[in-house]
Amino acid sequence: MTTPIKPLPEEIDRWIVWARCFRALDALVAWLGLWGVLVSLSGAITAGQAAVLSFVLVSLGLLARSIRLHWRPVSACVGLTVSRDLRPGDRAWYVRSHRADLVLVTACHGVRVVIAPSDVDADEVLSVRRTRVLLLPADRARAPVE
Repeated sequence: MTTPIKPLPEEIDRWIVWARCFRALDALVAWLGLWGVLVSLSGAITAGQAAVLSFVLVSLGLLARSIRLHWRPVSACVGLTVSRDLRPGDRAWYVRSHRADLVLVTACHGVRVVIAPSDVDADEVLSVRRTRVLLLPADRARAPVE
């Protein structure tokens, strides 16, 4: 008889939803910033025209993968904040837009964290930037270090 699969904790399910919301907020910040620049620099177009033009430019920017990967002001701040206490040896939830996996933090180098997911070979690890992923500590209460 196989072991039943445990469902994700409720808190992690909420973070999966929030991860999508953070990416939408990143796009909103891009639109507002571009709109502000167009309104302030251009006296020839109205605020409404600037809003439409900035929406079109942001939509085109979403097609460029490099812009999507590097423009993350909201999700990067949240990612850095929630993962700031992670240390090597900690377990963490690697949250993406549709799923979350339990991983082991093997090294921390500034904003870069090396994690060992459970679904790959034991010799393979992933090096990720905390500004591009959402890593949540699996154990909120850490034991004191002696």
